[in-house]
Amino acid sequence: MASQDWFDKDFYATLGVSKDVSEADLKKTYRKLARQYHPDSNPGDAAAEARFKEISEAYAVLSDPEQRKEYDQIRAMGSGARFTAGGQGAGGFEDVFGGMFGGGGGGRTSYSYQQGGDYDDLLGGLFGGRGGFGTSTGGFRGYGGPQRGRDVTARTTIDFVTAVKGDTIKLQTSDGKPITVKIPAGVSDGQKIKLRGKGEPSPDGGESGDIVLTVSVRKHPVFERDGLNLRVTVPVTFVEATLGATIEVPTLGGAPVKLKVAPGTPSGRVLRVKGRGVETSKGKGDLLAVVQVAVPSHLSPAAREALEAFREAEPNENPRADLLAKAHE
Repeated sequence: MASQDWFDKDFYATLGVSKDVSEADLKKTYRKLARQYHPDSNPGDAAAEARFKEISEAYAVLSDPEQRKEYDQIRAMGSGARFTAGGQGAGGFEDVFGGMFGGGGGGRTSYSYQQGGDYDDLLGGLFGGRGGFGTSTGGFRGYGGPQRGRDVTARTTIDFVTAVKGDTIKLQTSDGKPITVKIPAGVSDGQKIKLRGKGEPSPDGGESGDIVLTVSVRKHPVFERDGLNLRVTVPVTFVEATLGATIEVPTLGGAPVKLKVAPGTPSGRVLRVKGRGVETSKGKGDLLAVVQVAVPSHLSPAAREALEAFREAEPNENPRADLLAKAHE
């Protein structure tokens, strides 16, 4: 930066702070403005980019104690003063301030973005990484590297079998471009899948962003997920539950399996079929068959008569007696 620039530019006004602003308040103000005008937050906005450069220039000087002291001394000489670069009148600008900036005669000084310093640490905290301003690769045009493309969010709905077994599906982006997506076995409803490099391209040769795909899973008419297990409700008749039986239970995408219902099985009892649940790299679940005793809604006269005879013959027990007793404990 030419020394004359320090006469022309009021860095305190640029940041909207007073001349006696503390280091902590200076940093706080800068962070707020940098977040507001950063090019990553204002893509394609030339005015915002220019404002960001002004803010960065001002903070680069004022955040450095030595540069701030020199700047205050120069500004104290009188804002707006004009000096030539030497050889005219009683002495040039660089003759007067040469000692301040490391040598007279040539008289130019500059601020820079120091890698690894407090300036980069500050912006790294704001925009996701040390050493620059990019969202990932650490830079914006002219600030230390190419800008990473933006991430894109998307949603898709898949059927239950695809979610459990896994599959490769084809989707279409908003611009009509087809993409292939591998759905891993065992993906759950609401899970996010990151498609690396499938997002928006970088505006300046950096890496592309990602697509973050949220998966919705359609409900199945029979099965539901329980972690890696599959759960299915299996109706049995009163007679089957009372006397015992061998029944068929459906499996997902396979042939039914036979299960033995023990005599006296109540509603809610879970019968387990090993290894017939969800299979992923983390393990394999089971099929859980939940017994539900089905009550007939219509009885023939003969069935009713037989049931009434059974009621007369069954033990005189109240199945709710224990429940009632515990309720008063």
